[in-house]
Amino acid sequence: MSATATETPAAVPPAAPYSPRLMSLDALRGFDMFWILGGDFVVTTAGKMSGSKDQAWTLFGWLASQFHHKEWDGFAFYDLIFPLFVFISGVSVVWSLTKEMQQHGRAGALQRVARRAVLLFALGIFYSGGFKAEWPDIRVLGVLQRIALAYLGAGLVFCFVGTRMKALAGIIAGILIGYWAMLNFVPIHDLQLEKAKLAELAEKSGDAAGAAALKAEGNPSATKNNPAWRKAEGLYALTTATTTGQFAPGYNLVNHLDFRFLPGRKYDQFYDPEGLLSTLPAVATCLLGVLAGVWLRREDICDHRKVIYLLSFGVIAVIAGFAWGLSFPVVKKLWTSSFVLVAGGYSAMLLAGFYQIVDVWQRRDWCLPFVWIGTNSITIYVANNLLQFRTVAMRFAGGDIKKWLDTTLADGAGNLFISVVGFALIFAFVNFLYRRKIFLRL
Repeated sequence: MSATATETPAAVPPAAPYSPRLMSLDALRGFDMFWILGGDFVVTTAGKMSGSKDQAWTLFGWLASQFHHKEWDGFAFYDLIFPLFVFISGVSVVWSLTKEMQQHGRAGALQRVARRAVLLFALGIFYSGGFKAEWPDIRVLGVLQRIALAYLGAGLVFCFVGTRMKALAGIIAGILIGYWAMLNFVPIHDLQLEKAKLAELAEKSGDAAGAAALKAEGNPSATKNNPAWRKAEGLYALTTATTTGQFAPGYNLVNHLDFRFLPGRKYDQFYDPEGLLSTLPAVATCLLGVLAGVWLRREDICDHRKVIYLLSFGVIAVIAGFAWGLSFPVVKKLWTSSFVLVAGGYSAMLLAGFYQIVDVWQRRDWCLPFVWIGTNSITIYVANNLLQFRTVAMRFAGGDIKKWLDTTLADGAGNLFISVVGFALIFAFVNFLYRRKIFLRL
């Protein structure tokens, strides 16, 4: 997606005719949310039912393997789900903020960005359990919080940079290179923040009690004055040797900053996959979506060229990301710069495919269920957290029905049927909202 001479030099987008809402974007958002709501369980269950001892060599077995996050480095389809949603948020920024700036100016757009980011962040804390537990057993950062912060960063950039594609590309490149430089050259304590490693160090120092605390079950960051956490802090303070360019779990700048400065409960005990520093490249992921949205919204370029450029960018980004990954690993939990390129490239290719099929060819009947979800994505995400549609489905298809399906058809058929019933409930709910034009947006 390269810049051309027709780019607007002003920060505020020109008063172009209002572009209608892209159904392809809603469909892609719904497709993404489908897997978050439990579509992955359908595929993995079908993989288990394939009956092969070596599931990796069956179609469903291979597909099932793509619905597990990589333990650390590498990339599977399931690792795309979260960054794809962040990317889509960036595309949406172009439509929503362009209209807002035309109607209420930059000040109105800035207010919208700040308001939506705050509400999303607060909703994220609520989704993670809110304040039902005592401090520090409250997760400050999480999935929705990251979306909120990425949206905030990308929204602010768009309010001041607008549709200037060279400037947007430059900011993205600056973030990715700067993040790479920080992780490579900023020194950290030569200590791996993993329970087993810390317990081993405690044992070598003769502290049996500290080692036992580190070996105990539970999350040390979730309990006030936890002995395992205190021991980890002591070992960290005693470590005077430093190192650079490390990317292992608990042994990198991102995780060490979370350990020292991120309050509340950490998802991975001493650090968080949606932590402080790794939010920065997530903003770059959202800005890649903004760049794609600017390209799609241009009226001086035909749809064919839009799709070709998006596909070309996607292929180049994926290749560049994996190439960069040879020295700067592709790690979702660190949201490395190489990961941003790989995920952004695949996201651009998916967007191109959906745009071609849904908006150019106007073939839409197949994607309507995704559109229903996509137009109320945050609503159904939170509703599923509160209502647990799969749990409700078990009231219709559990017990003897599940047992009969497992024994008559195949082991796992009962769980598969429960998932289908759960999605029937989800589709009925979002269809109800869609038909009555109820769109709950922040």
